[in-house]
Amino acid sequence: MNNKFELEHIGFNTPNAEEAEKLAKLLSMMFNLEPRHGQKSEFGGPYFECMKAPFLGANGHIAMRTADLTAATEELKEKGFSFHMDTAAYSEDGKLKNVYLDGEFGGFAIHIMQK
Repeated sequence: MNNKFELEHIGFNTPNAEEAEKLAKLLSMMFNLEPRHGQKSEFGGPYFECMKAPFLGANGHIAMRTADLTAATEELKEKGFSFHMDTAAYSEDGKLKNVYLDGEFGGFAIHIMQK
């Protein structure tokens, strides 16, 4: 089965909360987006997540979403990919909500999410 994946957002690693906010405001101004505060990051609209501290990926992460995350993880495993299961988040009913793939791709980690 081929799952359909869509781009959710691009995450940028920044050294601290101040730099994250500056970058989120700049990207928001650049593309006429609304900046938004988050617990671990600042957002430039729905497309840009500016991390308040570096996380996975030298440059940050690329978040992809899919309608059936469980099936998507199985498909990716069949293709030889593995996951940072310590990054997995689950819904109250125990369903996988999101997880990072192992490794880096062009300096970015890949984060896949339930749509």
